[in-house]
Amino acid sequence: MKLIVLGATGGTGLEIVRQAIEHGHRVTALVRNPERLKPFGDRIGVSQGDLLNSAEMGKAIHGHDAVLSGFGPRYPVAKAERDLLRRFAVTLTSAMLEVGVRRVVIESVAFLFKDSIIPPAYFLGRLFFGDTVADASGMEDVFRKSGLDWTIVRPPELTNRPPTGKYRVREGHLPRFGFAISRADVADFMIGIAERNTSIGKVVGVSN
Repeated sequence: MKLIVLGATGGTGLEIVRQAIEHGHRVTALVRNPERLKPFGDRIGVSQGDLLNSAEMGKAIHGHDAVLSGFGPRYPVAKAERDLLRRFAVTLTSAMLEVGVRRVVIESVAFLFKDSIIPPAYFLGRLFFGDTVADASGMEDVFRKSGLDWTIVRPPELTNRPPTGKYRVREGHLPRFGFAISRADVADFMIGIAERNTSIGKVVGVSN
């Protein structure tokens, strides 16, 4: 597959790039600063551009089979970036519709699972990460209304542990006692559903 990775210099994004190459996919990364991608050498394509610029986004994603996004907020969240995820979603969905790329897999946050009791994800999110919860909710709403073939992946706390390939998945819910998952396992799951073209129009919880 021809995959384009957004947020490719972040923790999950770098794992998506690395594992997608291992799976034999043709990978392009759209980034502002390609410095962190130098270790991949000529094994990937790099497009330098702004993830909030629809024209630059469309040019980069044109001709790809799927978009995988590990794009997320920077902490602490600056006042000017409180709606960063929603603006990113508007830019991406507009660009995808313009160039005819339909499949997108997006990393979001488990804080949006209102029915999760152990852990109390929504309560903790509203208490400690209110801006992120509101922004991620706005982002997801844009994708739901886009008409694209989207899948939203909501992991809990992300770790830098190595991939295990052993993680739990629930559609519409966070797995019980789903406190954490490695970025590597999130990347594995996101690549897998892109390859199989499954969970379209679904919100999925994943955890170790």
